[in-house]
Amino acid sequence: MPAIQAIYRYPIKGLTPEPLAGAALQPGQTVPGDRIYAIENGPSGFDPAAPAHLPKQRFLMLMRNERLATLRAAFDQANHTLAIAPPSPFPPPRVEEGRQGARGDLTTPEGRAAIERFFAAFCADELRGPPKVLFACGHSFSDVARKVVSIINLASVRALEEAAGAAIDPLRFRANLHVEGWPVWHEFDLLGRTLAAGPAARLKVVKRIVRCAATNVDPQTGLRDLALPQTLQQTYGHADCGVYAEVVEGGEVKVGDAVEIES
Repeated sequence: MPAIQAIYRYPIKGLTPEPLAGAALQPGQTVPGDRIYAIENGPSGFDPAAPAHLPKQRFLMLMRNERLATLRAAFDQANHTLAIAPPSPFPPPRVEEGRQGARGDLTTPEGRAAIERFFAAFCADELRGPPKVLFACGHSFSDVARKVVSIINLASVRALEEAAGAAIDPLRFRANLHVEGWPVWHEFDLLGRTLAAGPAARLKVVKRIVRCAATNVDPQTGLRDLALPQTLQQTYGHADCGVYAEVVEGGEVKVGDAVEIES
């Protein structure tokens, strides 16, 4: 029986994943707490009073800023405090200020400023302007405009490993739900279908995920050591891996819950 093997959210876009034992899904929403903050890379035009989807290139993100993967970030959802530990050894080029890491309450100007100072140092040679912590109530800094849950099929990741000739950490795909038990690439057959996950949640599969250069970055080392979009294109004739789904009925989902296709 196909089942949820892991659940992740990414509180700050581009930073450390947070494993979850379970998540309370709500209709039309992301996994709670997923991508609720982003770090602006120079002026983005984001308006917290009227939040709208913007291209991921306006923020610090792994597709262009692979050094983010070397950080270890911990986000306290209860008080919105972010703690960042720098990599060790500290890779050049950097400045001395970035060696100490950072900690800040993102609900306060002082806390946001502490995090912004860290990224001004850590990403100094990759910035288009001063970095800025962005947030808007109810907004998710997803790569797509609609609020979705991303799903990866672990069998497809293993097939891609064979094609690439290298081990692939599923975290390269930064998905919310990792599903074990589907045939290889079965997720693409589910477009338009509704999945029953846990006792109550229902998710409609709405879109294949086209992969970008972010997947080339090892999530543990920050090294750009693979070429997965190219491998997908050369092997399968597309650059897709995983799917997006919209929550159509809410409910709690937990690691180990079965995932069934509704007739």
